Amino acid sequence: MAIAHVRPATPDDAAAVTAVQREVWTTAWAGFLPTSLTEGFDSDAVTAAWERSVDGLLVATEGDTVAGFALAGPASPDDLTDAVGSVPDDAASVGLVATLLVSPRWGRRGHGGRLLVTAAEALRTAGATRGVTWVPERDAASRAFYARAGWEPDGTVRTLDAGGRPLREVRLGGALDLEFAVRPTAEDLGLPLL
Repeated sequence: MAIAHVRPATPDDAAAVTAVQREVWTTAWAGFLPTSLTEGFDSDAVTAAWERSVDGLLVATEGDTVAGFALAGPASPDDLTDAVGSVPDDAASVGLVATLLVSPRWGRRGHGGRLLVTAAEALRTAGATRGVTWVPERDAASRAFYARAGWEPDGTVRTLDAGGRPLREVRLGGALDLEFAVRPTAEDLGLPLL
């Protein structure tokens, strides 16, 4: 059995991170994203972007294979603004899990939970007192994953332009004192994987 681990990414991980992103976008998120984004996915451009953006990037590995990744850092005012345009008083101490994706072929092995726990620890170490993330509103698997970690919707939604097609996202938030691996429940079986 291969050893699973989470570690900071290096520029050498960029191609593997891109492969995970492409796989999730074309399988688990196929119903959320327009085909123009998935069919026009430019692996070289995405890899080059990840090579420049390893600060806050974590990779989950199983053996030598990158099974998933997470990007975490300080939340921006745009990520924290509510429906009436207000930013919370604690905005300076809120961390953001900007993305957390696990290849469906490596799902149900605890990689998502390890990534979230490690990202939460890094955010806490950097001074964050709570965390937020955005997930597609229709992504029941991601919402269930974060709910098991105690992260719940706070009532804020946003609509992004995903290649000419609206993509509604909900903001979830919760504590950063996570010390467990998030495990799937029986009700999650058959859902798209993180």
